[in-house]
Amino acid sequence: MSSSVSHIITTVLSGLTATVTAAVGGIALTVVLSLIAGLALGSPSRTVRGISRVYVEIFRGTSEVVQLFWLYFVLPVLVGFQLVPMFAGILVLGLNHGAYGAEIVRGAVNSVPRAQFEGAVALNLTPAQRMRRVILPQAFAEMLPPFNNLFIQLLKSTALLSFIAVPEMARQGELLRPVFGAELGWIYGTELVLYLLIALLITSGMRLLERIAARRLGRAPARMTATAGGV
Repeated sequence: MSSSVSHIITTVLSGLTATVTAAVGGIALTVVLSLIAGLALGSPSRTVRGISRVYVEIFRGTSEVVQLFWLYFVLPVLVGFQLVPMFAGILVLGLNHGAYGAEIVRGAVNSVPRAQFEGAVALNLTPAQRMRRVILPQAFAEMLPPFNNLFIQLLKSTALLSFIAVPEMARQGELLRPVFGAELGWIYGTELVLYLLIALLITSGMRLLERIAARRLGRAPARMTATAGGV
């Protein structure tokens, strides 16, 4: 391996910590916002539903790049306070993907059979007890596959943080491009492999959670089946 290739791999790897930090922080915030906004979308209060719906539509319906620029460049002009780049990036990742996650939560809760809700009412459980003991455990199992996709999408979105100088993998790779223009295959190939490895780790973790959730509900874990001509 030539010294230039070794330098390229080392430099791109130097952005791995920032990429993982942004992804983990963004996922954590996404989960919290998804649960809050998703449950709020099913609230009996029109005000609560309205506030949640406004949040979901704004962050789902506008560009993630524009949201990032607003938070990092425009907000300081308005309030006179500059956010740390990594914090601003995690905040945008969480807010944006939390809006999509809210619809996942809402759909999963609504997918629980009506008979389960009626049975909880018959047992004289309070609304909070019905949600915690009956509805959410079943809805949780339904949320996991779409959340897996959402988390991988969030991982790929961490590359946008290069626009605000977060030293993640994509930015580190771009810093190499002017000097190692003849080695673009190594630069972007290294990034592709690293993103893929992280995505596989996320998928493995989510599949494990799916099996645990299915076991607790007494279901057989879903199996991937190959089909002729499938991709």
